[in-house]
Amino acid sequence: MALSQQALNSHQPELEVEEVGTVIYLSGGIVRAVGLPSVQAEELVRFPGNLYGMAYNLDLDEVGIILLNDSESLKAGCEVLRTGRVLDVPVGEELLGRVVDATGNPLDNQGAISTTKRLPVEREAPGIMQRAPVTVPLQTGIKVIDALIPIGRGQRELILGDRATGKTAIALDTIINQKGKDVICIYCAIGQRSSAVAKLIAELRQRDAMKYSIVVVAGGETTPGLQYITPYAATTMGEYFMSQGKDVLIVYDDLIKHARAYRELSLLLRRPPGREAFPGDIFYIHSRLLERATHLRPEFGGGSLTALPIVETEAQNISAYIPTNLVSITDGQIYLTPDLFHKGILPAVDVGRSVSRVGGKTQLPAYRAVAGDLRLSYSQFEELEAFSRFGTRLDDATQESINRGQRVREILKQSQYQPIPVAEQIVVLLAVIQGVFDDVPLGKISLVEKAIRQAVWEQLPELWRRIESGEKLSEGDRNIILSMAKKITESTS
Repeated sequence: MALSQQALNSHQPELEVEEVGTVIYLSGGIVRAVGLPSVQAEELVRFPGNLYGMAYNLDLDEVGIILLNDSESLKAGCEVLRTGRVLDVPVGEELLGRVVDATGNPLDNQGAISTTKRLPVEREAPGIMQRAPVTVPLQTGIKVIDALIPIGRGQRELILGDRATGKTAIALDTIINQKGKDVICIYCAIGQRSSAVAKLIAELRQRDAMKYSIVVVAGGETTPGLQYITPYAATTMGEYFMSQGKDVLIVYDDLIKHARAYRELSLLLRRPPGREAFPGDIFYIHSRLLERATHLRPEFGGGSLTALPIVETEAQNISAYIPTNLVSITDGQIYLTPDLFHKGILPAVDVGRSVSRVGGKTQLPAYRAVAGDLRLSYSQFEELEAFSRFGTRLDDATQESINRGQRVREILKQSQYQPIPVAEQIVVLLAVIQGVFDDVPLGKISLVEKAIRQAVWEQLPELWRRIESGEKLSEGDRNIILSMAKKITESTS
């Protein structure tokens, strides 16, 4: 007893000075607090009930804080405590197959995530000397994109179009097509309806794609602060794998909702508005996000982060503020038009207004036998078809071009959830531009195409292997493909 009393008397507790702030204003997902003179920008702060926020405005008399949780239990007069750390997120293999929010909390009722690694949400983009050229293709499994608007690993390709034109469908098919290709996929939902996100997750699970995927969600009912930080948190999760030498695909769906969440926060924090009431740094918040997508040099890990940002346009106005910002930041765009969608031409990709600035450098060599001729002939066909609607009498050569163009358009149509392997795409596209389908009725195009694709597996397995491995098509290969396609066309049609 004497010893324990002596030990107790000898113990000297250490005192720490802690800044405690007070909430003076609460509304719309932001808090203003006083009493935190040493708080730093973007520092994580804690409220009663284990609620968190991020210090964002450092004014002379008060601190503007973005809330990261629902604020129902908060009120003026509550205490605010500093944490001394910036906002970070868990990273690692344990996240694969899970649905989480921007702070790493699980949303899928599958238990806690037992990862010990954490990285800051806001990180600097790799420097120019750390980046390697983009040369390896990222196959989407969609014929019109892989052939005409190729995407490389480490590229940033914008998907834009009006509401309900199939933007998310393209991104979802691309994720599904990465099965077995050693690419980790991250789907980042910003401000989406919970029902739509749940349906997408169910599709990924049904097609066995969740094994290599992470879904990061900030629903439309969450605070604007959580919606704002979500794409940065998702990018940090992807950067961890990139630094390990792996290839990552990340989809931001969509950045117009992200911009609106940031606008809401900025206006509530009394930041001066600019064009369309967006703050003046709206370009910077997206550029610093998308600049993190790249292909690293081997000495820095050698991995890649491919970004597919999605943005919704209104009334096909691609010259609006946010879409033009994103077009200038990214390496190309895939434009979807409601005109094609309503005609049943799916995916509704407008080839004339879509572009990949990386171009054919990322395509497998076998595509070069078909891609150049295909884009030129298809663009000519669209002009001729528009001209022929005036009822003008056409010469035989023009009519032949229109007939072939109609068959090319039928071939480029593709159902959702049905990504097509590279070899099958090349065989079918080569056949159509060489006129094999010219005598096939439009109603039977899909039937003949299916038969040709099946024959590639059965009759040309060696050619299949060589195309997949990156070999060019020789003249002999082209003759073999065309001979096989003609025989099937004659027997099927």
